[in-house]
Amino acid sequence: MNGTRHFGGAMLLILAGALASSSAAAQEATLDTGDTAWMLTSTVLVLLMTIPGLALFYGGMVRKKNVLATVAQSFAVTCLMTVLWMVAGYSIAFGNGGEANMVFGGFDKVLLAGMGTDSLQGTIPESVFMMFQMTFAIITPALVCGAFADRMKFSAMLWFLGLWMVLVYAPICHWVWGGGFLADDGVLDFAGGTVVHINAGIAGLVAAIVLGRRTGFGTDNMAPHNLVLSVIGASLLWVGWFGFNAGSALAANGAAGMAMAVTQIATAAAALSWMAAEWLVRGKPSVLGIVSGAVSGLVAITPAAGFVAPTGALVIGIVAGVACFWGATSLKRMAGYDDSLDAFGVHGIGGIVGAVLTGVFALEAIGGKPGLIDGNANQVLVQIEGIAATIIYSAVGSLVLLKVIDAVLGLRVPREVEIEGLDLNLHGEVVQ
Repeated sequence: MNGTRHFGGAMLLILAGALASSSAAAQEATLDTGDTAWMLTSTVLVLLMTIPGLALFYGGMVRKKNVLATVAQSFAVTCLMTVLWMVAGYSIAFGNGGEANMVFGGFDKVLLAGMGTDSLQGTIPESVFMMFQMTFAIITPALVCGAFADRMKFSAMLWFLGLWMVLVYAPICHWVWGGGFLADDGVLDFAGGTVVHINAGIAGLVAAIVLGRRTGFGTDNMAPHNLVLSVIGASLLWVGWFGFNAGSALAANGAAGMAMAVTQIATAAAALSWMAAEWLVRGKPSVLGIVSGAVSGLVAITPAAGFVAPTGALVIGIVAGVACFWGATSLKRMAGYDDSLDAFGVHGIGGIVGAVLTGVFALEAIGGKPGLIDGNANQVLVQIEGIAATIIYSAVGSLVLLKVIDAVLGLRVPREVEIEGLDLNLHGEVVQ
């Protein structure tokens, strides 16, 4: 009888241990095939934003003699950033830097060390997470190209943007998304208002100022050579942006669905508000204006996409369209800089507007973080901290890199090359 009781007790202990082990295993991260499928799709959508989306958007806005040089920038940047992200960028952004982890990710993931088929980031393979983040590291420097279109050497562009991605983009990415000090302080940036758009916009502004105006600026006709290409490019950006924003949920869930909804709403609202502002000021709604307005809405909703409700997205879009129209026209004219394709006017201004308004319209019921209208006025100040840190580091880092490269290689093509066109002189090809 005693033996039976001992045996039964032992069996109960074994069963309890097995159940405890099963419960602990269930709490560990496991791969979710639905999340993985969505993130694979999102990664493709974000890559689509650069090639062919941004390439066509920018390529259609320049003069015919520079169209190949412009689309080549987006394509070459895609190739260069892929390699640099694999070698060092991913590690700097998402590595474990030990005590310095609040400002720098470290070198433990250089050359993607330790990444295998069984490595997970949450519920998706780490390789998919790395690739998704790579597409952000590709499009961000590609956006900068719009500010210095028509006048920078191809070699100087590659050196500047390659170094910029590793030394400027990757650290800021770590500050916000890799466990750095801005994340610790509570800065909200769902998909890249600070990391991507303010960062790229400020770098573009600094580059435009350092290089100076294009030859013939203010006197020559610099109208876009093919707005159909720009409309197609903007449309691809719009579609790809669902991967950008909804993909930043890193799962196929309600947060992704809401991010997709507010992205669509803000984009349409911004396109209409830019169109209305231009119609009022200039008497006609231009095609370039409405597609630029759509991009400004995409930019502004990016930091807010996981935190705001549809009503907040509507307001963000309306404000962004008007603000970016002002930034791309009146501000540029008053300040006198030549931001060729309005990289700062759309991405810099739109990113700032979106980051601030994220602090206003964030709802705890949507993203778990309350903003001003939800009773947390301090969130606006936290957002401004993130904006200021990004502006200062991006501006200083960009300026230093540009000055060093100018001293070593020279930044700008000769005047006669600029007049004749970059396509023929830099690439030996022309569009017939």
